[in-house]
Amino acid sequence: MGVIVNKEDTKKNELSRRIDADLRERAQKTADIEGNADPDFAEDSEYVKNMKKTGRFSWIWLVLIVLAILSIISIVFI
Repeated sequence: MGVIVNKEDTKKNELSRRIDADLRERAQKTADIEGNADPDFAEDSEYVKNMKKTGRFSWIWLVLIVLAILSIISIVFI
């Protein structure tokens, strides 16, 4: 029984390996055709054309907003 199960596992592993290789090949061909371009083209749209990326001190705004909310809550309840 163990040999039969082992042979079936080997066949399944071989099939899985072949399917994985085929999918990788197709994905590589698709990436080559598209030229590794961003598929949603968000960077190229007119809406984000003149926008600036978030700076490294943007976390300060988050802290200030949280502190403002906490202060409003403390004023209302105290």
